[in-house]
Parts: sequence; structure tokens; C-alpha cells
Amino acid sequence: MPEGDTIWQVARRLHAALAGRVLTRADLRVPRFATSDLTGRTVLDVTPRGKHLLARIEGGLTLHSHLRMDGAWRVHPTGERPRGGPEHQIRAILGNAESTAYGYRLPVLELVRTAEESRVVGHLGPDLLGPDWDPEEAVRRLCADPARPLGEALLDQRNLAGIGNVYKSELAFLAAVSPWLPVGDLGDEVPERLVATAHRLLEANKERPDRRTTTTARFPGTPLHVYGREGRACLRCGARVRKADAEPGNGDRITYWCPGCQPGPTRSGGGADSTSRTRHID
Repeated sequence: MPEGDTIWQVARRLHAALAGRVLTRADLRVPRFATSDLTGRTVLDVTPRGKHLLARIEGGLTLHSHLRMDGAWRVHPTGERPRGGPEHQIRAILGNAESTAYGYRLPVLELVRTAEESRVVGHLGPDLLGPDWDPEEAVRRLCADPARPLGEALLDQRNLAGIGNVYKSELAFLAAVSPWLPVGDLGDEVPERLVATAHRLLEANKERPDRRTTTTARFPGTPLHVYGREGRACLRCGARVRKADAEPGNGDRITYWCPGCQPGPTRSGGGADSTSRTRHID
């Protein structure tokens, strides 16, 4: 699933192509909104909110979309054939005289009143890349349930918006704690450092569309510490990086960690992850 930095990049591309221009073509290919006619209206802006995209349109309307695992927006010069997949996978088309945006495989696509955007994104915590970023509130929310495993708490968008599976694994590694350690066991200073590191990394990577990086210049060619590195040597201690597959039914996702650098409970050890109670909210 795309994370906050990727969604920020998508929003920037869509904003550059659509904002300030009149829609000459608008096609929402979902039954509920198939008859909605947006042609003749000006796109005001395209804004990311966590992992959500909000395209605000003249007349007090907002087109809300979420990519989840398989969705994508592609922008092409108007008149050029789209190349994001088979045409039957297109769920939305927004076009003007110069550019046309195609939304593929969008699992969430709805038209709401701009004044009522809180209905679709009001549950989100502080946005790591938003203008109203509030680190103190993010720490408060992250620590609100002391018994909750860290990885699960980081993925819950009600705590802080924008973290996905890559950052979950990388942040736990950088904090040198198990992803299954209860948040209440982190100690007094770790949550604040985690939140600050998350903000720093997403801010840096929002300008790197081709390669997300969490390592330093000491490791050229290795952009990530643990994510996607199962069986390889840990960059810090040399132990073999491990992977835990998603557990069906509890909303968890795949996790990478280093058993040498990240002491504490593990899934196989019957640690805190076995008490998962809430599905993650995107």
C-alpha cells in the first residue's frame, strides 16, 4: 500500500495537471456517482491527507479517493492513450484541454461536499506531511493504548496519518525495539523520538519519487535497513533479518525486523502481537 510520501507525490502530480483548469471530461465509473456531471467546473486543488487524496472542485465538491493496495492515478497529455492497465480497470477520468488523469482500480472513490470532508478523513490523526502537523498530539495518540503492540499502533491512521508497512518496520528498527513490544513498555523518550523520526523520513522522501531511503550515505545501494531484506545481514549487527507474514483476519501486515537489534516479543514467541484487537484504519 502506498504510504504518505507516495500519496504526497501523487497529489502533487494531479495538482500540477488539474488545478486551475476547467474539466472538459469527467467520468466516474462507480454506480453511485456514474451520473455525476463535473464537466465545466474548475479543479481548485488536489490535497493529500495521510493516505487519502482530496480533489476539490468548483461548486463545493470534493472527489475523495484512496489507493489501498492496487489503486493508481496516471496522468497523460489529453488525447494520448492511457497506459495504466486495461481500460475496464479505469474507475475515474478527469481531463482538461492539456492533461487527463486516469484512476485505476480505485477501491475508494466518492464525491462528497467539501464542507463535509471530515466525514471521510476526520478520523485521521495528525498528518505527517500536513501543514497542521502536531507532534505532541501524535505522541499522545500513539501512547493512548499502552498494551497495544508498537507496529499496530504505528499503522493505525487514527494515531498519525501516513505510516505504512515500510515505515512501520523501519521505524521499529531505528528505535531498536520489537514491533510487537507494547507501546507502554517503550520508555518515556522513545515515542517522541519515533514520531520525530517518522516526520523527518517522510519529509525527506516526499522529494524522492524513485527511491525511498531510510539509511545514511554509509550504505550506498541499500536504501532500507530491514524492509524487504529477509535473510540478509543486518546493517547494524550482522544478524539475519527476519520476516513475519501477515496474520489473516486481524488487519496486520508483513513485518521485517532484526532479532539481534530489536529485542523483545516476537510473533512466534507469543508476544504482544497475539492480542491484536483492532483492524488498522487507512
